[in-house]
Parts: sequence; structure tokens; C-alpha cells
Amino acid sequence: MIAHLGMYDRPETAAANDAFWSAIQAQLGCGPETLTRGADFWQVWRSPDLLLSQTCGMPYRSRLYSEVQLVGSPDYGLPDCPPGHYNSIIVARKSQQGAALAAFDGQRFAYNDAQSQSGWAAPITHLRARHLMPGELLESGGHRASALAVAEGRADFAALDALSWLMIQRYDSFAADLVAIDRTDPTPALPYITAMGQDPKPLFLAIKTAISDLSKDHRETLQLNSLLAIPAADYLAVPTPLGPALMMHQGRDPDL
Repeated sequence: MIAHLGMYDRPETAAANDAFWSAIQAQLGCGPETLTRGADFWQVWRSPDLLLSQTCGMPYRSRLYSEVQLVGSPDYGLPDCPPGHYNSIIVARKSQQGAALAAFDGQRFAYNDAQSQSGWAAPITHLRARHLMPGELLESGGHRASALAVAEGRADFAALDALSWLMIQRYDSFAADLVAIDRTDPTPALPYITAMGQDPKPLFLAIKTAISDLSKDHRETLQLNSLLAIPAADYLAVPTPLGPALMMHQGRDPDL
């Protein structure tokens, strides 16, 4: 069986994630002793041996919804978001503080992955609704890498998962060179998933109890408040924009 909590796993949060999994495993009475790290996310998500992982809303609705089962949605208590939801924070260099989003029309945009809800789908939907569009695109491979690209001047702006942005502010010194200029509408938070052959109900109860059982320090490190049962339909209803290649090919057609 595979247990994988890679979405917010970085050196500073690894011990808290290990403790979280241990608490979940203790409630389940089964499962691997340690979390899987360093594996390809898509292979993990699609594995028939998957006991628990966390995916992003866009991969879930675009590819995974018929291949995995939803377990539950974490509540991170994020500002201006309903329970169990998150949003994207659009950041630029600190010298751009006070600039309107329209000032970034046609500017260089860093995104983590074309299948990311917070790094691609949410900001592109947000921009297109305002008849704006990025110019040159930089695929960074991760939210931290997108933020660093902006701080170093390789991109003009980027969209970061709100929890990732909080962690970047907490742990990365280059965050001092960045400023939040806008935020997208909230969507359901990154869901926990399990393979089709698993029963999601015991997992839901185990995660919910494990969150309560975590130490205050670990709970605060992971920003975990609780676990909610957000319906799959809420994830599937979120808009999906064109991917980077198609969007650049289509240009500024306002009907897209």
C-alpha cells in the first residue's frame, strides 16, 4: 500500500507530515510505516495500491475522477476562503507594490504545471474574465520555483496556492522581495484520494481524528484545522481553461 502526502511536503514540514501519517495509520490499524517520497505523482495517484494521497482539483476533474475515490477535503483556515476551500495568490516583485493586475497584461508569467488548479487554471480564468492575458510563459515545476522566478526577475508575476504562499513567506527569505497583488476566487481545497478498491469512509474518520490528535505545533505547521466532505460535483464544476500551448495559439479571443 502507498501513503503519500507530497503536496505540501518540504524539509520544514516533513516531520509534521510524518507525524500526521503516523496518527492516521494508528487510527486505521494498517498501512505502510512511512510515507512515499520522491515518486512520480501521477504514478502514485493511479496506482491500484494507493491507500492515501492528496491531489489537486484540476487533475481530479480532468483525469482522475473516474479512477480514484474522494476521501475528504482539508480545511486550512485560509483568509477570505470558506472552510475546505483555497485560492491563488498572484504575486509580483515588491517594486510593483500597488500595481493593478491590468499592469501585468502581456507580461511574463510563471506557472508550476499546466495541470495545476492554483498555478494555472484559477489565474488564467481570473485573467481572462478581465480580458487580460499573460505574455511569455515559464513552466517552473513548482510553486516555490515560480515564486523564486519572479523574485529573480525571470518572470514578472505568478500565481501560488495560498497555503504554499504562506509557507514561502514563513520559510524562504526571497519572499521579502515579493508582494501579493491580487487573489482568485476560492475553489475546493486539494482533496485526499484513495484507489477504487479502498473504502474511503474509514480513511475519512482516521484523517479527521488524526488532525485532532496532532500536537499543536504540527497542526500549525501544516495549517490543518479539520476535514470536510465536499462533493465531487463541486470539484467538477470548477472551470478548466485552455492549456498553455492552446491558449498561446488561440491568442486573445475573448470567447475562449
